Amino acid sequence: MLVAHWLWAGRSLPARIARLPLIPPSLMVRGLAAMKARAYRSRLLPHEALPLPTVAVGNLTVGGSGKTPIASWIASYYASRGYLPGIVLRGYGGDEGAVHQRSLPGAVVIEDPDRLRGGREAASRGADVLILDDAYQRLDVDRDLNIAVVSAESSRAVRWTLPAGPWREGWRALKRADLVIVTRKRARLEVAESVARRVRPAVGHRPVALAHLGIAGFTGMLSGNRLSPSEIRNAKVVAAAGIADPYAFAAQCRALGAEVSLIAWRDHQRITERDVLRLANTGRKTDYVVITEKDAVKLRSRWPRHRPEPLVAVLELSWERGGDTVLAALDAAVEEVEQLVS
Repeated sequence: MLVAHWLWAGRSLPARIARLPLIPPSLMVRGLAAMKARAYRSRLLPHEALPLPTVAVGNLTVGGSGKTPIASWIASYYASRGYLPGIVLRGYGGDEGAVHQRSLPGAVVIEDPDRLRGGREAASRGADVLILDDAYQRLDVDRDLNIAVVSAESSRAVRWTLPAGPWREGWRALKRADLVIVTRKRARLEVAESVARRVRPAVGHRPVALAHLGIAGFTGMLSGNRLSPSEIRNAKVVAAAGIADPYAFAAQCRALGAEVSLIAWRDHQRITERDVLRLANTGRKTDYVVITEKDAVKLRSRWPRHRPEPLVAVLELSWERGGDTVLAALDAAVEEVEQLVS
């Protein structure tokens, strides 16, 4: 985790030198991604439609953009309008599917690397609309609305594709998007607006929205008791996170006034019993252990009952620019269903 962060965000001479041997394979990855996109666009490679209105959410980087919270918010929006959302995701590690199910218990959540098969299963289980989580690069599946999520925090990363940088594709791939959402967690609004200005030439006339993903409060991992963000002000906190950008999570906790030490696991890392005990023992020396919901789904059934429960951060999405445009696009994606119902 630390090595990748240093390699992909570092501007020092050692970091630049370390990236040099990775540039040729990085150019190859970018070229192959562009060739794949052209092949699907020209129908040299087949792509199929799913039986329901389909919204795809994804990004251009390796995690950390907020695509899963965005997908969850979209599912909740559709549920509030009376639809039964089907959330389809690859299911790598099993944690994100559990997060979706806990966030919206009534949703149909399908974990399947084959998004076509997963979407059809969701439809057979009664879903009215499909949300494909992390599907921007799944070009074999047609979608009615294609959303690209770009993190403002990624502005610090070098612009190389994997393995020299965190990008899966170059920014030209944003031309496939019907809508771009620039998210920010620890970045300032001015940084997000700067990223949005850099995005616009790639997307042309298509809309670009800005969203803030902030900590709105905490819940006790076992008790479910709600606590306000001010609970950790001036407290000594251990922030533990197995997500793509644990540093952003630690920064969010510091922004609430906490004195934070970070335990960073790899994204989707399997948490061992040793990890659980280490975290529980660490918590004895601090005021609070604070974790993400993504990690809570792995820890709830394994946490020592004689140790104080961790606090689970509750993320809240707030639209800073273009929220009405996002809602209009989501409504348009299911317009055909509404016409059939009426």
